[in-house]
Amino acid sequence: MKKTDQEYKQSLSDIEYRVTRESATERPFTGKYWDHWDKGFYKCVCCGTPLFLSSTKFDAGCGWPSYNALENASSIKEVRDTSHGMVRTEVRCASCDAHLGHVFEDGPMPTGLRYCINSASLQFEPSSNATPTNTNE
Repeated sequence: MKKTDQEYKQSLSDIEYRVTRESATERPFTGKYWDHWDKGFYKCVCCGTPLFLSSTKFDAGCGWPSYNALENASSIKEVRDTSHGMVRTEVRCASCDAHLGHVFEDGPMPTGLRYCINSASLQFEPSSNATPTNTNE
């Protein structure tokens, strides 16, 4: 079921709304998940679609949560982004079209990908079945 703009404004915080519905970007090192290493999974804050397992999270040093794989390849869609004088690949939730962040080809193996995601687009769900992934320890 698709929500109206007004329903999103009522159910999301200001930063969540600006990031997911207006494609804003939170400042680096300010989001609630940039340095979060609990076991579980991250889902879309707008619709609850599962996006990333904590076992795919790594410290990219960029100030945003970074993952090297999707929980399910059909959970996102990629869009060419030419804003700010750059050419990047934006990632959006396939279910509700929420802006999540961008994907780059400079991540760790085995995928070589770095999904650089705004914390404001995510909601964390703890799980004892996920593997901790803080590679800085």
